[in-house]
Amino acid sequence: MEHTYFFAVDLGATSGRTILGCLGDGKLELKEVTRFPNHIIEACGHCYWDIYALYREIINGLKTIAKDNIPIRSIGIDTWGVDFALIGKDGELLRNPYCYRDPHTVGAPEEYFTHIPRERVYDITGIQIMNFNSLFQLSTLHRNHCTALEAADKILFMPDALGYMLTGKMVTEYTIASTSQILNPRTKRFEKELLDVVGVREEQFGRFVFPGEQIGVLTEEVQKLTGLGAVPVISVAGHDTASAVAAVPAQNENFAYLSSGTWSLMGIEVKDAIINKESYEQNFTNEGGVEGTTRFLKNICGMWLLERCRKEWETTNNSYSYTELIDAALAAPAFRSLINPDAPCFQNPASMIKAIAGYCKQTGQPVPETYGEITRCIFDSLSMRYKQIFSVLQKIAPFPIEKLHIIGGGSRNNLLSQFTCNAVGVPVMAGPSEGTAIGNIMLQAKANGLVNDIAAMRRLISTSVETVSNGKKLIINILPVTERIFNICYICKLQNNQIKKKYEINFRQSPRAGT
Repeated sequence: MEHTYFFAVDLGATSGRTILGCLGDGKLELKEVTRFPNHIIEACGHCYWDIYALYREIINGLKTIAKDNIPIRSIGIDTWGVDFALIGKDGELLRNPYCYRDPHTVGAPEEYFTHIPRERVYDITGIQIMNFNSLFQLSTLHRNHCTALEAADKILFMPDALGYMLTGKMVTEYTIASTSQILNPRTKRFEKELLDVVGVREEQFGRFVFPGEQIGVLTEEVQKLTGLGAVPVISVAGHDTASAVAAVPAQNENFAYLSSGTWSLMGIEVKDAIINKESYEQNFTNEGGVEGTTRFLKNICGMWLLERCRKEWETTNNSYSYTELIDAALAAPAFRSLINPDAPCFQNPASMIKAIAGYCKQTGQPVPETYGEITRCIFDSLSMRYKQIFSVLQKIAPFPIEKLHIIGGGSRNNLLSQFTCNAVGVPVMAGPSEGTAIGNIMLQAKANGLVNDIAAMRRLISTSVETVSNGKKLIINILPVTERIFNICYICKLQNNQIKKKYEINFRQSPRAGT
């Protein structure tokens, strides 16, 4: 079989990569071409993305490919969700895009709901209410009379904006648009009722495309910069989670997934959006997938917690590897301290270590001090949060969930994978760690006619990548009282003294599970 090469751009909220994919002999092979940080720029009271730096890194990756004379068939770009760039009538970017962690959207949903009720917004979109969703970003900019928004001719989500810089073509890819809380999953179009409130028209977005469609080819300018020819740019699943889920090596439809990276996203793949009273009350989201599917999921703060702590430790000349952190976490007492990873205080604190300490102190728990204790606190808390969400999925899913697939960089964390397996109580398959890049590349392969559908994609992936199975054997004994304490920390909006009084629990003397 002839070997065919594809170029994937995978941009996360903390780092990015360019990856070469080679398909041949019924196998897929990956090679990392470049890796680079994705820095948040803090200036003038706001947080921005440096879109020009990302563009430069994409160009550098393409230059490397051209220098090595590798005949890539196409290019695909995936990124994180919700953020967007504003384009003027002259085709120029009006400024660097806001970062979703910018605090200017705090309280934005509540203000928007004075125009359209919360329940109505969810019923239209089926999207989890989060203050940084594109709808609330647009609402904030509109309310603040943002000059860039007022001057914008087009609004392009991040993968679409970068695709525009490569091709000169403006599109709106379906899966990335589905994260915005503007899209109606039933009609698969933007909802005018929602846009009217923020003074935006549907015509301000690019033409709709779906995963597997061609956007255009590299502009003459990019061809000169890179040394490549008129290489097509394919609209893959532009939202990184959608590309990652497309790479789940599942044997049937009875599975759940956990896309583990900066964010953790746990959900199921269904044919139609699930929008009802229970999904609303649980604040689950319905995002677009490939081949018309819907990703019914919950956004959970993920390895962002540990990444921020690692950066703080580095400032004190304590640069810990993941191996060191995992070993130290395993040696630390289990379930000594638990946090709610999704608490607002962890969104973008000045110090994550202090934020964790403050949360534990406020809830009457021992404050983790060593790097091992802090890491253990994060891992224990994430696994228990996964347990909560998985339990809801089991109740709502229209099929029995037989297995959990962990994909993304977090799947390499064997300790957290085992903790997760212990918590959810079903077999866990960890891998592929490069799920997003694999999904990106396989959708390019599908666009080029090398695979027929997602089922064929997943069969090829399952024979090409190594996965690790975590059975039901417990390493950690999750005591009922521990779960009880955890649920109180999450659910009850009570002060610590009220918790103690009502539930007769002393956090500091609670039983611990051993390792």
